[in-house]
Amino acid sequence: MELHLVDWLIIAGYFAIAIGIGLWFKNRAGSSFVEFFASGRSLPWWIAGTSMVATTFAADTPLWVTGKVAQFGLAGNWLWWSFAFGGMLTVFVFARMWRRAEVLTDVELIELRYSGAPARFLRGFRAFYVAVIMNSIVIGWVTKAMASVLQQTVLFDATSAGGGHADLWLVAALLGITGVYSIISGMWGVAITDMVQFVLAMIGCVIFAAVAVSAAGGIDAVRDHVVTNFGGGDQAFHFFPDFAAADPWMPVGVFMAMVLSMWWASWYPGAEPGGGGYIVQRMASCKDEDHAVKATLFFQLMHYCVRPWPWILVAFAALALHPEVRTWALQPETAAKAEEAFPQLIRELAPIGLRGLMLVTFAAAFMSTVSTQMNLGASYMANDLYRRFIAPDADDRQLVRVSRLASALSLLLGGAVSYYMLATGAKIDAAWQLLLALGAGVGAVFILRWFWWRLNAWSEISAMVGSLGFYLLVANLDATKDLPTEYRSLIVASCTLVLWLAVTLLTPPEPTAHLQAFFRKVRPDGPGWAPIAAATPDARPDGALGRGIVCAVLGTATIWLTLPGIGAVIFGEFGKAAGCLGSAAACLTALLVLARRLGGPGAAHG
Repeated sequence: MELHLVDWLIIAGYFAIAIGIGLWFKNRAGSSFVEFFASGRSLPWWIAGTSMVATTFAADTPLWVTGKVAQFGLAGNWLWWSFAFGGMLTVFVFARMWRRAEVLTDVELIELRYSGAPARFLRGFRAFYVAVIMNSIVIGWVTKAMASVLQQTVLFDATSAGGGHADLWLVAALLGITGVYSIISGMWGVAITDMVQFVLAMIGCVIFAAVAVSAAGGIDAVRDHVVTNFGGGDQAFHFFPDFAAADPWMPVGVFMAMVLSMWWASWYPGAEPGGGGYIVQRMASCKDEDHAVKATLFFQLMHYCVRPWPWILVAFAALALHPEVRTWALQPETAAKAEEAFPQLIRELAPIGLRGLMLVTFAAAFMSTVSTQMNLGASYMANDLYRRFIAPDADDRQLVRVSRLASALSLLLGGAVSYYMLATGAKIDAAWQLLLALGAGVGAVFILRWFWWRLNAWSEISAMVGSLGFYLLVANLDATKDLPTEYRSLIVASCTLVLWLAVTLLTPPEPTAHLQAFFRKVRPDGPGWAPIAAATPDARPDGALGRGIVCAVLGTATIWLTLPGIGAVIFGEFGKAAGCLGSAAACLTALLVLARRLGGPGAAHG
């Protein structure tokens, strides 16, 4: 794919903006430890929320969605749509408590909630595990995705010829540029560049979706081609899988396992049950509790309702123009080729100008994720390892210096994993499924630690160890190793749940005084805290847990009605669209009215 002057100007302009933002916030980020990792706890909700959305729009996401649509049709997206209820619980139940906790990282909460040597071990281990292992895997797979985009677009001729390592050099350059502005500008630079990157990425994807659908003959032709090309091809457009079909694209068991268990069972970056990772970091960076709630609600609505359809339309266009994409998606050894159909269409269809914009789209998506993972990984290293265990009396100047060094280390670790994934040809979906499986079972304990005083540090330790142990067992047993990943994750989650519940009841609770201190600071709600609440008459929870759960249900309904409603508009099914979108509007209205009684986004100003 040849680039012209206008393409180069678009690309150069984008990189100039990214570096300029980093330089602009350099001094502010370096003024204190809290400024570097939490923007001085002064982010308005719209910046924090957009930053959340941008981070979850990674270079791998459109590719992954393309592969899932090719394999399962539209319903393949339920693997991530199923997290919506957990996300809405974070908005209306957990966001306020996270902001009250005033932590810099989710791992810091461990010693606020638990006490003693087990809590110290758990905090240190999780900080190392997430910062060094999980963080590096995330950077590695998004880098692999970015390399795939380059190989299928500007480097296609060189890749086909089998020579050179231009993709490695280009992604290394992108990592270097991202490293520069992330290291010098901290969370301020990350959040502001995220906003620019998200806007550019969405503009690029929307325009390209229109180009791809037009190239396939229009939206009606796309549907006709897909239905004609494949047996049971009409299933590709079903929001819910067609379980009555003779050959279902998605088995009923896979769908039920995803919808009923994913939101509470699995820990996954960006969709942690109860909140975690960079979502917590941005909630902690907000001005106050109301801004944290608003930011997280904005994130959920944009994440699920606004972003997906441009990617899905490109995937449908790929199926219409290249029927072999579905054949690739159904075979594990060729699944990566199906994921590459998105950049393949860019190479084939994008005109001059849009070529540069699409490269900026993927570079922006890639860099927003990498910058976030760098800053997040550094926050664990600096706050939960260095400050907690090595230099507890370090001043701000020393901590900022260590934070910048830790950011560079996060980048180097991620770069090493990236090189390994590129050298071995690891699939994006394989890494995604590995993280889901490894995190299966820990989600429930992350939720219940807010609601049940009886949980202790050993509950989380046993859940973490059990999740890994059961995953390895289930993955290698002859009876289970060939099961779909969703089934294996449910088995792991169920076994882990039983294990940590048993460990909880067999080990002593946390000291009452420590639980009282946590209760006073965070004010968790619900009957699970009754003994501690009775012993702590000077602290009162909001008493809004029930209303928060109802708001979460209404928010989830809003998402799950808006998604098919937008699809119905696109495909000209206006009666269906009116029903879905009208119902979604009713749910959203009820949600906002009820949220006012929670002191939530409907009641807050600013």
